[in-house]
Amino acid sequence: MISKYKKDYEKTVMGYLSYLPDFKNIKNLQEEMKLYTSDSNQFEVLIYKEKGNARGIIGIQEEKDFIIIRYLSLDPTMRDSETKRLVMKDLKHLYPDKMITALPDWAFLLSYLKEDKTDE
Repeated sequence: MISKYKKDYEKTVMGYLSYLPDFKNIKNLQEEMKLYTSDSNQFEVLIYKEKGNARGIIGIQEEKDFIIIRYLSLDPTMRDSETKRLVMKDLKHLYPDKMITALPDWAFLLSYLKEDKTDE
């Protein structure tokens, strides 16, 4: 299940961001967090939960007709294809009227959407 970012999740989000190479630098991490607390709602971080516990985050940029996946960071025990498929399915259900695309490094996630076509 995916839920939207709340201030209560700040440390959790920072922890998951620290798994990603781009955010090993504290300055980059702080700049990223500013995107989610600014008045602009264009950038969002969504929390992926399983059985009530945070298991990862997905950073998106929301545009009028589409969503851009900026990154996905999962708990090390959850980095399998099935979890990625579930995250993508949840994302599609959260934004049913928007096309989903991804930054080049994360484009492989789009294949999980194609697999899910039979569920629609």
